[in-house]
Amino acid sequence: MKLNSLALLTASSLFLAACSNDQTSESETATTEVAAPTTSEVEATIDPALESIDQKLSYIVGINLAGQFKRDGVNFDLAAFQMAVEDIKSETGSRLSQEVVQETIATMQQQTQEKQKLMQKVQSEQNVLQGQAYLTENAKKDGVMVTESGLQYKEVTAGEGPMPTAEQTVVVHYKGTLTDGTVFDSSYERGEPAEFPVTGVIQGWVEALQLMNVGDKFELVIPSELAYGTRGSGQTIGPDSTLLFDVELIEIK
Repeated sequence: MKLNSLALLTASSLFLAACSNDQTSESETATTEVAAPTTSEVEATIDPALESIDQKLSYIVGINLAGQFKRDGVNFDLAAFQMAVEDIKSETGSRLSQEVVQETIATMQQQTQEKQKLMQKVQSEQNVLQGQAYLTENAKKDGVMVTESGLQYKEVTAGEGPMPTAEQTVVVHYKGTLTDGTVFDSSYERGEPAEFPVTGVIQGWVEALQLMNVGDKFELVIPSELAYGTRGSGQTIGPDSTLLFDVELIEIK
């Protein structure tokens, strides 16, 4: 695919995505009655340079494309973009060979990966420091037990039921947070407990569950090496994150 075609296709896709989002928003708010703006109010918000539908659509596509470049940390070269548009309009052939196009895209992908690795390294170092500080302070609190692996737990409510083994399945309620209080998962919020094998979760959970009786409520602080380690998990749990859990063991199956 030629570079100028790629740029226009990218812009078009962004525009269509924006239109799709607008339609979703409209359907979601359809039940709310809002007074429609008057013609004079609409006209007052439109730039005189964007009067025609073509001008408005071109501006919308430009906003989306430039915004995407900014979010990706790519310098938007307006002169090169205008050149591509003019070449399309005049049906001029691409100024870049297919080989150059492929090399450019590959270089951009490599640069993006290097940026992501650097950001991950910085985030990892910050999470390690924050996690170590939290673990050190939490270990000093009354009732907190520290196992040989580094898992920290505190019994909040004592149950009298049996303790699960590694071969069994458990039913639990739980809430998971980061050390800054950010909630990343909660069965309480979903309104129903979770069910899973004792060994089907992170190592810190595997160890903690086998320390609990049915009816117990524990507060857990799980070091990153007993959680998701350097890889993290999803958008919220970064690399080397120490995790906090409130866990209630409801049933053994």
